[in-house]
Amino acid sequence: MTDKKVIAVLGATGAQGGGLVRAILKDTESDFSVRALTRNPDSDKAKALSEMGADVVAADIDDYESLKNALSGTYGLYAVTNFWEHFSPEKETAQAASIAKAAKETNVQHVIWSTLEDTRNWVPLDDNRMPTLAGKYKVPHFDSKGEAEKYFTELNLPVTFLLTSFYWENFIYFGMAPKKTNDGKLALSLPLGDRKLPSIAVEDIGKSAYEIFKRGNELIGKKVGISGEHLTGQQMADSFTKALGQEVVYNAVPFDVFRGLGFPGAEDIGNMFQFNHDFEEYFCGVRNVDSAKALNPSLQNFDSWLAHNKDRIPIE
Repeated sequence: MTDKKVIAVLGATGAQGGGLVRAILKDTESDFSVRALTRNPDSDKAKALSEMGADVVAADIDDYESLKNALSGTYGLYAVTNFWEHFSPEKETAQAASIAKAAKETNVQHVIWSTLEDTRNWVPLDDNRMPTLAGKYKVPHFDSKGEAEKYFTELNLPVTFLLTSFYWENFIYFGMAPKKTNDGKLALSLPLGDRKLPSIAVEDIGKSAYEIFKRGNELIGKKVGISGEHLTGQQMADSFTKALGQEVVYNAVPFDVFRGLGFPGAEDIGNMFQFNHDFEEYFCGVRNVDSAKALNPSLQNFDSWLAHNKDRIPIE
């Protein structure tokens, strides 16, 4: 074990980080070992990772010294932040700056920053096609990650930028599953119009990140986009119909209606879907499915993911 390269994983008990931890642990012939970073090593999820063989280490992304200490002696770092924990783009960019500084000080040799587009490069703040949020963002949870890329490049870190896609797990955990309408039918309601959405199984994000680390210097300085499939709302509804054994209709929600639904982050997510819609060719183009498959040959499509997860989807 001592001669293995250590990959530190932020958010190890979360979606992306957890997928990467499991991918490394499952590769018994690996040149890498994994250090799972978490604020609470005593949590059930952290204990489960420890039982699987991960080195679980306490690290608080908001405590620079704990972060720096946790990165000591590591080869690689998977850096991901959780906007939805606090809904603050300013906090997210501050966390990214701290991560980059700690990686530089501890001489990390390969950083993957889980990023998204700064949508203001496509939709300036004075562009009224979608509302400006908090005075200076269009899609806050995208913009903050995209803006934060500069912290890694300004320090000349050996970084790969990983552009992720919509998680299919959102249908399980975040209230986006098909719901029963007044007539008793199931409807998948998304503000997508007739455009395609790049989407992916979260476990495949971890597998892709692991392959990026395994390729060494090959992808340093590159931006890598991944997706399991590009699907319209109607195609997703058809897949749900097949998997659930009952009809699911697609309801194309207008962007303004979605933004007005009132749940935390509704405006942000409404703008996100509109950005994807208005810039579909670009958005899908940088998340090439064939390239993702080359990186991760076991990449799932939506039907295969549904076959394994349909019983976990809460149908109300």
